[in-house]
Amino acid sequence: MAALELWHNPRCSKSRAALALLEAQRRPFALRLYLEAPPTREALATAIQALGLTPRTFLRRKEEAFRTLGLDEASEDACLDALVAHPVLIERPVLIAGDRAALGRPDTTTLTALLDALAKESSP
Repeated sequence: MAALELWHNPRCSKSRAALALLEAQRRPFALRLYLEAPPTREALATAIQALGLTPRTFLRRKEEAFRTLGLDEASEDACLDALVAHPVLIERPVLIAGDRAALGRPDTTTLTALLDALAKESSP
């Protein structure tokens, strides 16, 4: 089974719900407090691609940094640079499972689907 990593912000209710889901399933996972230990540019690009998104669609548009940095018209590269420099802009929660990922918004449905798929793959 792929190693799991949850990009988590403890102040976010969606992120806390994702954490509770993982804990309830009793699966081993790494917890990345991404505001304290931000992912690299490469890790962000890989996660965004696995989610089927673009850097622009992965940005939290309601954050003050989004407006301050003028990201509405920014290029995809500039958006990725902003995510690296300002991890508060990272959409959350994100569950990474090898080369796959799921975003826990608007609810944990996609996280559950990824976990179910992983369980089926690992069962005999």
